[in-house]
Amino acid sequence: MVRKCLLILYFVLGFSAVYSQTHEVLISTNIGSMKFMLYDDTPRHRDAFIELAKSGHFNGTLFYRVINGFMIQGGSKDSRNAPPGKFIGYGDPTKTVDDEIHEHHICKKGALCAPRQPDEINIFKQSDISQFFIIQGRKYRIGQLDTMEIAVNRPIRKKIIEKAYPPEKKELLKKLKEEKKLEEARALADEIQNEIEANYALADGKLEFTPQQREAYTTIGGAPELEKEYTVFGEIIEGFDVIDKIAALKIDANNRPFTDVVITVKILK
Repeated sequence: MVRKCLLILYFVLGFSAVYSQTHEVLISTNIGSMKFMLYDDTPRHRDAFIELAKSGHFNGTLFYRVINGFMIQGGSKDSRNAPPGKFIGYGDPTKTVDDEIHEHHICKKGALCAPRQPDEINIFKQSDISQFFIIQGRKYRIGQLDTMEIAVNRPIRKKIIEKAYPPEKKELLKKLKEEKKLEEARALADEIQNEIEANYALADGKLEFTPQQREAYTTIGGAPELEKEYTVFGEIIEGFDVIDKIAALKIDANNRPFTDVVITVKILK
């Protein structure tokens, strides 16, 4: 009962914190409009996005990349008035900002995110704020989230075990057991186990969904594979259905909708 109450309090406090942000924006299209709040703890992205919006940078650009069940992406200046079939979405290398990736900003449906270049040419995960994408994703079952964690974490744990428990230690432990030196064998086994657990706790790259993430991905859905990879700098507060309408449009070989979805961005506050 205590744990359940703590979880309820966690979600209530988390909800209150999220909905006390300072700035709101309206992203309008010929398909419909969506209202977003921008997070105050991603100030570089928030301020750069607001500055570009006020300058009219996004107005007339397109949602040029649409993947149903994943996300919709737009805002790139080369999409403005782009003829049908043209490959677009190069962004603007002069409009990059340092990442502001926070674990508590979840890649749930309606998350407003900044795209970026791949890791091999962008090791610091700097964002291209001259464009943006909105996550649609899909809903997951608890078992599916568990499987995702196992798929990521098992290889990490295996490498740690191999390092902490090499063949020579296996032979030593076997020898101690054969010689009935059980206390020494138990001490060695405990030492190995403690080393494994300590190194696993400190290991990078593990996937461990929080209660907040599990709640989001099993209710409204999202794209958990994007966690810790992109800066989420806002989230939708009105217009969830518009995401689905845009995502459902028929697309060409470059994932561009055959029907142009023209964007206008207005700062509400």
